[in-house]
Amino acid sequence: MAAAVATKTAWKLQEITAHSSNVSSLVLGKSSGRLLATGGDDCRVNIWSINKPNCIMSLTGHTTPVESVKINTNEELIVAGSQSGSIRIWDLEAAKILRTLMGHKANICSLDFHPFGGFVASGSMDTNIKVRLLSLPHSLHVYFITGHTQAVRCLRFSPDGKWLASSADDHTVKLWDLAAGKIMFEFTGHTGPVNVVEFHPNEYLLASGSSDRTVRFWDLEKFQVVSCIEEEATPVRCVLFNPDGCCLYAGCHDTLRVYGWEPERCFDVVLVNWGKVADLSICNNQLIGVSFTQSTVSSFVVDLSRVTKCGPGTRGLIRDDKPLTQPLPAGSSLRRIYDRPTTTCSKPQRMKHNSESERRSPSSEDDREDKESTAEIQNTEDYNEIFQPKNPITRTPPNKSEPFPAPPEDGELEFLFQVLRKNQRSPYIYCIAGFTWTFTMSTLPGEVMTSSTPKTKVEPTVIPAARNEPIGLKASDFLPVSFFPVEEGLGTTSGCHLGREESLVICVSCAPCSLAASETSVDSAVAINDLSVMVDLLNIVNQKASLWKLDLCTVILPQIEKLLQSKYESYVQTGCTSLKLILQRFLPLITDILAAPPSVGVDISREERLHKCRLCYKQLKNISNIIKNKSGLSGRHGSAFRELHLLMAVLE
Repeated sequence: MAAAVATKTAWKLQEITAHSSNVSSLVLGKSSGRLLATGGDDCRVNIWSINKPNCIMSLTGHTTPVESVKINTNEELIVAGSQSGSIRIWDLEAAKILRTLMGHKANICSLDFHPFGGFVASGSMDTNIKVRLLSLPHSLHVYFITGHTQAVRCLRFSPDGKWLASSADDHTVKLWDLAAGKIMFEFTGHTGPVNVVEFHPNEYLLASGSSDRTVRFWDLEKFQVVSCIEEEATPVRCVLFNPDGCCLYAGCHDTLRVYGWEPERCFDVVLVNWGKVADLSICNNQLIGVSFTQSTVSSFVVDLSRVTKCGPGTRGLIRDDKPLTQPLPAGSSLRRIYDRPTTTCSKPQRMKHNSESERRSPSSEDDREDKESTAEIQNTEDYNEIFQPKNPITRTPPNKSEPFPAPPEDGELEFLFQVLRKNQRSPYIYCIAGFTWTFTMSTLPGEVMTSSTPKTKVEPTVIPAARNEPIGLKASDFLPVSFFPVEEGLGTTSGCHLGREESLVICVSCAPCSLAASETSVDSAVAINDLSVMVDLLNIVNQKASLWKLDLCTVILPQIEKLLQSKYESYVQTGCTSLKLILQRFLPLITDILAAPPSVGVDISREERLHKCRLCYKQLKNISNIIKNKSGLSGRHGSAFRELHLLMAVLE
């Protein structure tokens, strides 16, 4: 028995560990939508094929973290800028480095390839923009553009290659004429850093997205704002026009929004749960989005055939006082259309400035750096498939690549289990986008058997505080061993929630508004023996320094020891904060009391205080061993542990 079912509009495609340290930048190839490049704090640039688990190629040569990466239109070249201001360009098909470019004095924040000619543009924290000609050795000719007062966050060449748009932290968008060598116009209106700009694929129209939570559209003929969409709840991180220019996709925190601009309106809002999305690409009527957290990169897919891209706006008009305009006939436009040359654009004349630091002999430092830069092919099969195909005309990833199969809607699985209970004698075959799912009575929810080989997902050693889905949870841990009706499952889950609610009520009823109440709340949380409850309570107590007393320290320090060894990032953060407060307020007192000479006579209060100090000292000694072992970690946790290690130096 087989059934065809509805599939999801958006789903998570893949999650990979992209680098040995934190990921600092990433970009998608816009031509195929299947190529991904990531830059990391390990100074490497790794090349991936979307939905494949292994790295294709690893590019080395940078000596500082890679802050920005960009792939050219043909997906043959890749440029990467580092924290030191150096830029390296690799040929992916030849698997070798082409150029090492110097000149910037700070982090490289943005890069872009010219659509036709051999130019690359770079923007930096030093507020400067440089446009360089790649055909000459060591980029002897440098085109300087100055005008921004803060870091340049995004650069985009126009579709005809004649203009360059830049956005920066100074809240401005600037349009530069490359041939004339001067600024054409400065667009103001944003009230926060402008994170991204994007040219319309056909018309003289520019879109910009900002941290002020707005998307603005600019007319490049009249040099004025066309519309401004102000409904964003989070900063706009990336934007992308539909290939036919009918709408704009805005990537925000956990959502994809689809906009029109004349008048401004929202066609659709899709919940994707991709966190802080970093880049977007479109292929096979699917939108690919990628995001990163620490060393992990996640890719997501949105089925554009199920997304509204035109009409009056299914989510309501942003401005109700503007009448809706009728859609234009196919091929027509309100604005002038770009003239795309058949040859490369002419070389800019008035921006040229030869830097003496760029003029080096063939035996200079650049050559030595080029020799030290390598392209390590880690997956030969995937590399040959993508970058060295047998037939160069049908370069892979092919233009007719298959779309990614979509998983079923959540409601479909519940329907499936109901059908399975009625059909207990034979397995139930479920067809989803070309994949076959087989369910039997012995199959538990969450343990679906598929025709493909299942991939074991390794649970991470540290679970980040900001994540898109629960980690380490299995349905079999919460459900009976045998197959059961849905009602029984709901009853079991409800019982878990009720038990959790009772635990929280115990602590909340004793809200730590006073010293006595705080001690009662902590004792209740310790009795519950649930670290999540202790974390919630400590987050409240940490904000009220007056509640901390020596009695409280003796109870909380054993719990802090458990939190510091937890795999949950949020638990470790709370433990570090609480321990820092204790060390700053009580460690000098503890050491002074323990070092003081014994008193004459009987002093019960002093004996009690001495006993508490000895107990705290013993607990701190145990915690200091954990702090010492973890002080070598990298990133934010490593810094916190190193700071605590310095504060606890008196214990050694």
